[in-house]
Amino acid sequence: MKQTSPLPPRARDAHKGHFGHVLVIGGIEGMAGAARLCAESAARIGAGLVTVATHPAHAAFLNITRPELISYQVDTAKDLSPLLTRSSVIAIGPGLGQSDWSKTLFDAALSSHQPKVIDADALHLLAQSPQRCEDWILTPHPGEAAHLLLRSITTIQANRQQAARDLQNRYGGVIVLKGASSIVIDPSQKFWECQAGNPGMASAGMGDVLTGVIAGLLAQGLPLAESAIAGVDLHAQAGDLAAQKGGERGLLASDLMPYLRQLINRY
Repeated sequence: MKQTSPLPPRARDAHKGHFGHVLVIGGIEGMAGAARLCAESAARIGAGLVTVATHPAHAAFLNITRPELISYQVDTAKDLSPLLTRSSVIAIGPGLGQSDWSKTLFDAALSSHQPKVIDADALHLLAQSPQRCEDWILTPHPGEAAHLLLRSITTIQANRQQAARDLQNRYGGVIVLKGASSIVIDPSQKFWECQAGNPGMASAGMGDVLTGVIAGLLAQGLPLAESAIAGVDLHAQAGDLAAQKGGERGLLASDLMPYLRQLINRY
């Protein structure tokens, strides 16, 4: 079946300001790639602008092979503040780490008003100081879900729908419980399960790409639940197209980029 875009064709007089500004926060020393993958996927799915707030150690070269991304070094919450003000959607977590630097940026981001996609290390920081919000999307894999719920991974996997329901009850918003047949649950506790995807996607960086895809859809005006569902589906479909071309073994997260662009432009 032909996969259609969740977004309508663009008006002929459109400009980048119509399609949102995603701020990606992450990339502690040694983890620049995670933030870079997240940012590029947000751009490839159609966000008008993508800015990366990252560690000073690599801010100068994070966008060297993708100059369309805007890269800023941030040391403190004060450095982050003007970037938060200019953004319309925040994606936080890819490569963020759990250092004092990480916690400072995490706290600043959570105090801002924009809708958010929370992933990776930001989920571990959230588990340390649980709070509820209705204007975010959490995207845990089973290990992160186990930390958020103070359970074992085995327990999470034994009843994934119940785990997703419990995450939504505790943290609010929309939950994406990743894994084979990823589950999305919305605030009404309506479930959706992804039937696409393949084992080749069990590789580093795939979650970072998904976070960027969801954030990019949010920036273009899709509501939270629709962004999560469409993002999971597009990500999985892109993974399947990439695997069809080159096989499952050795499939890299960056291999999804051209297929994300292809899928989001099918009307």
